[in-house]
Amino acid sequence: MIQRPTFRSDAGIGETLVQLSRYFGANPEFVLAGGGNTSAKEGGRILVKASGRELAGINEDGFVSMDRAALEALVEREMPSDAKRREEAFKEAILAARVEPQKNQRPSVECALHAIVDGRYVVHGHSTYANMITCAMNGESLARELFGDEVLWAPYVDPGWVLAKTIASMLREHSARTGKKQPAAVLMQNHGLIVSADTPDEVLARTDAVVEKIKRRMAGFRDPSPFGRVTRMDEGRRRVLIDVIAPALRALLSRDEGLKVVTFDDSETITALAGSEGEAARGGPLTPDQIAYCRAFPLWYEPGGDDAPKAIVEGLKRAVETHEADTGFAPVVVLVKGVGLFACGDDFAGADTAQAVYTDAIRVMAGAQRLGGVRYLEAREREFIEGWEVENYRRQVAAGARAAGRAAGKVALVTGAAQGFGYEIARDLAREGAHVVLVDINAAGVEGAAKSIAAECGAGRAAAIGADVTDGDSVSNAVHEAVRRYGGFDLFISNAGVLRAGSVREQPTEEFDFVTSVNYKGYFVCVKHAAPVMAVQRLAKPGYTSDIIQINSKSGLEGSNRNAAYAGSKFGGIGLTQSFALELIEDGIKVNAICPGNFFDGPLWSGPENGLFAQYLRSGKVPGARTVDDVRRAYEAKVPMGRGCTTSDVMKAVYYLVEQQYETGQALPVTGGQVMLS
Repeated sequence: MIQRPTFRSDAGIGETLVQLSRYFGANPEFVLAGGGNTSAKEGGRILVKASGRELAGINEDGFVSMDRAALEALVEREMPSDAKRREEAFKEAILAARVEPQKNQRPSVECALHAIVDGRYVVHGHSTYANMITCAMNGESLARELFGDEVLWAPYVDPGWVLAKTIASMLREHSARTGKKQPAAVLMQNHGLIVSADTPDEVLARTDAVVEKIKRRMAGFRDPSPFGRVTRMDEGRRRVLIDVIAPALRALLSRDEGLKVVTFDDSETITALAGSEGEAARGGPLTPDQIAYCRAFPLWYEPGGDDAPKAIVEGLKRAVETHEADTGFAPVVVLVKGVGLFACGDDFAGADTAQAVYTDAIRVMAGAQRLGGVRYLEAREREFIEGWEVENYRRQVAAGARAAGRAAGKVALVTGAAQGFGYEIARDLAREGAHVVLVDINAAGVEGAAKSIAAECGAGRAAAIGADVTDGDSVSNAVHEAVRRYGGFDLFISNAGVLRAGSVREQPTEEFDFVTSVNYKGYFVCVKHAAPVMAVQRLAKPGYTSDIIQINSKSGLEGSNRNAAYAGSKFGGIGLTQSFALELIEDGIKVNAICPGNFFDGPLWSGPENGLFAQYLRSGKVPGARTVDDVRRAYEAKVPMGRGCTTSDVMKAVYYLVEQQYETGQALPVTGGQVMLS
């Protein structure tokens, strides 16, 4: 529930506009992505949202100060009849109307519309319920039935200058006909809702009145399937298809070396359409926003009977090529019959936005269908938006700067990531531009770790999954959840590990089994379930390579006194690394191990109760040591470089192995010279 704002009477117009804008921007039933715009008038100027800025987090610097008189005059000006020349002239005119052009902001293309609508505050949103009316075939008669003359119905025209001029004329006619200064709201066919008033509270009241009346009308419909009979594929087969289709789309839809991010959704709203025969999905777009963020048409795909990865990839490839030839664009949204929706983006934010906008479009379609049928944008209307420079600019600004760094464009999965080395590896990857999936048996801890990384690096950049690496079903579920979130992964770092020190004469067999199970078996289990996803990406994009890296240890290169269980598991890990490398290179998967020296400052070594310094002190591994500091100094003295290993040391090795295309099956020491290969 979005909390209704309380507006201070002594607040400035900019502060009030920000508060009003954030309220609407935080509610996905009114505004999604960078859509929607707001304004406020004061004297001879009007503050209008800058193009591409999102209302949910906007500040006063997100608005452009405009000359009201210049915008009002622009609506009455003669413009070229050619659409392209007209829009270019309109863009130049609104840029010239800026009061502070030195700020180099570009106002919303609807700024002229805001200027001619009466009322100090104006909100133009894309209310889901309002658009059920605006996108209905009989929307105009429904609007008249529900609202009479209280609400103005505007037929669809091209956004920008034509829309502003059309509504200016209709407002004058409405005032002359009704004797009212202005209608309570404007419903724009296949576009959205405009509400204006002299106070922000009145804007909220008018908006609520319009939306609540439509909600009451929609409450009378009880049909659960507005798109026809819904069929849902067998759960086991659906999972198989998701785990192949998502990574395949990451590769098939990429246009450079990096792969896309693909997020999956099979919520009830989406299943209603994806489980139908797909006629509604093929009808076309409903609104300009849908075209801007999802392209005009989704790809509707029906799987064949062969669920082998190669057959699925080949079928998808043909479908993508056909779609691109038919529409002129690669798909952004893919609806798979009986399965769900896959949304694609250069990053998670882009994919998530496409998913959210198309899900809202499904809700609108469902409502319009119940009201008598859907009115899709016509070909000319759609083609204008597809080629409109304004929408392309808005989409680019809303997308923001792409993450940069040595891991930019990568998706990485890191096990043992709730704390210590694993957490720091995941955080460094995110800082260097990757999306990261943090996996750990400590579900609460890994959730907190992912939230911390997302807070630093950006919403959607980190996800947490609780899993036990020794359990095949648990790891399989973790991989599946990672695929649903990001579509797959380019880098799998097997970091989860445990250590129990002790003499072979005294160590309980249960401890030996525990260490071996996590460090050795766990590595095998992870690769077993990760490799098929990575192989699909190569199948869909020949030449693409991915990486599996085990965080091993210097104890995997030489024996460790009173530490046989750990050293043995790490020696075994190198054997697995070399064996996996020989097998998986045919799928373009490089498999390497990094053998760090002692990470003295992490919890494994420095934990006060069960850290290795404490364990080694108790076991007498360091003769003469009386304190943990004595143990630490003894171990630092063994390193030629005089210090323990750090995350930075390990990350340099990680990036080297990922970037080096001619290396696999290696165990790379990062030990400060303590272990030297011969």
